[in-house]
Formats: sequence, structure tokens, C-alpha cells
Amino acid sequence: QVQLVESGGGLVQPGGSLRLSCAASGSDFDINAMGWYRQAPGKQRELVATIVSGGGTNYVDSVKGRFTASRDNAQNTVYLQMTSLKPEDTAVYFCYAYLTLYGPYSTRDYWGQGTQVTVSS
Repeated sequence: QVQLVESGGGLVQPGGSLRLSCAASGSDFDINAMGWYRQAPGKQRELVATIVSGGGTNYVDSVKGRFTASRDNAQNTVYLQMTSLKPEDTAVYFCYAYLTLYGPYSTRDYWGQGTQVTVSS
């Protein structure tokens, strides 16, 4: 049974920083990609950042230069370092992982429980 556990959200002032973490636990899987979506009230969920198994990253334009995704392969953990935060970054942030499972073989997405990020003075 694979689980994603997130941590690191909270309240921060505009211009501040936060780091989100997401750890994948379980066994018999490989991580193809991990990343973060966010959903603000009244808005659709949007993909914020992705980091693939080879280490490449992609970001939504609105966070480029401010957010950095990184990964600890040994710990099956992905991080999202958020700097120069703006009120429009306020949302629930969801970690996701696209995994290959063994025994039997399959591929599927997993989601974290979500963590609230609020940027406000």
C-alpha cells in the first residue's frame, strides 16, 4: 500500500517563503514523476511543478523563478521550495506521484491529503 504524506503548509506574509515536503511510503514501486498541484477557492486545480525520474523539472509560468522542486531519491521524498510568495499563491497544495508498481505490474497516480498555504499580511 503506497501512501503520500505531505507537510509544510501554513500562513506566511507576502514575500515570505515556505517549503512543502511529500514522502511516498510503501514498497515495490518506482517513481516516474512527482509534483504538486494546487487549488484555490472557486478555481480549478492547476499543476504547479513536476519533477521526473531523470531530475528534469517543469513549472507553471506563474511560479517560475520563485518555486523550486527537488527530490531525495533515497527517501522517496519531493520538496517544493516556495519563495517570494504572493497572495495569489494561496491554495491547498496537493502532492502527486505517478508510480510503476510491481507485483503485479501496473502504473497509477497517487495523491497526498493536501496542505493549506495562505499568503496574507
